[in-house]
Amino acid sequence: MTALGGLGPHDQEVLARLPGRRPRSRRSSPGALRSTAVAFASTIAFFGFLTWIAVNSPGWPLVQRSFFNGDLLVASLPDIAAAFWVNVQLFFVAETLILALALVIAVLRSTPGPVLFPVRLLATAYVDVFRALPGVLIIYILGFGIPGLNIDGVPTDPFFYAVIALTLIYSAYVSEVYRAGIDSVHPSQSAAARSLGLSQWQALRYVVLPQAVRRVIPPLLNDFIGLQKDTVLVSYIGVVEIFRQSQITEAAHFNFTPYLATAAVFLVMTIPLARLTDWLVSRDRRRAAAGAR
Repeated sequence: MTALGGLGPHDQEVLARLPGRRPRSRRSSPGALRSTAVAFASTIAFFGFLTWIAVNSPGWPLVQRSFFNGDLLVASLPDIAAAFWVNVQLFFVAETLILALALVIAVLRSTPGPVLFPVRLLATAYVDVFRALPGVLIIYILGFGIPGLNIDGVPTDPFFYAVIALTLIYSAYVSEVYRAGIDSVHPSQSAAARSLGLSQWQALRYVVLPQAVRRVIPPLLNDFIGLQKDTVLVSYIGVVEIFRQSQITEAAHFNFTPYLATAAVFLVMTIPLARLTDWLVSRDRRRAAAGAR
C-alpha cells in the first residue's frame, strides 16, 4: 500500500494473480487481434473454395435453375410464410401439453415405495415405447388408424391427431429431462423439508420441483427446437403446414426453390432460439462456478 492508502504497483500485481480475477485491459492484445484475423480469413477462404467448386461443377446450371430461381422464391415466400402459422400453432399447443404431461410422468417415475411400483412401471413403459418408435410411424398410426375406425364422436381433423402425436412423442423425451433435474437436487433438500413437517408430496412440490425445473430450462429449450422442426412431419397425414405448402408450390412449378424458402423461414426462427439456449447454458455454468468458490 502507498502512504495515502491506495494500492501500489506490487499490490495490484498480487491482486491480479488471485484466483478468479482477470487482468483488465483496455485494448486487445496483438495476439488476440492476429488470431481473429486468421480465423476470419480462413473462414472466408474455406467457404469461398466450396462456392468455387459448386459453381464450376458440370451440373451447376441445372441446380441453379432448379433450386435458386429468384422470381419463384419471391412469389412463393408469402404463401409459405403464411403456412408457417400452422406450424406455430402446432408448436405452442403441443408444447403446453408436453410440459404438463412430461412433468407428471417424471414425478410418477420418481415416486418411492413398493406400493407405487405399478405406477412407475407404467410410466417407464410409456417412456420406453415412445422413445423407441419412429415419430413418423406414430403420426401415421394416430392420423390414419383412429379416424379409420369411424367411431361416432371421435375427431377426424388431422390437426388434432398431429397435436396428440407430437405430445406423446416429445413427452417421453422431456420427462427424462425433468427426471434428470429431479435427481440432481440433493436428497438433503427433501430431508430438510421433511424435518420441517412437510409431507413427501409437499417436499416434492415446494422444494424439489422448483429447483429441478429451473435447472433443466436450457435442455428443455433444446428439445423444443427439435419440436419446432418436427412439426413438418405432420404433413404426412394431410396437415397443410409450411412443408406441405412448399411441396404444393414445387409440384405446380416443377422447381425446388420453395424448399429453400422453407429452410430460410426455419433458420430465421430456430437460430435465435439456439443462441438463447447457449447463452442460458453459459450463464448457468458461470453461476455454478461462482458458487463453488
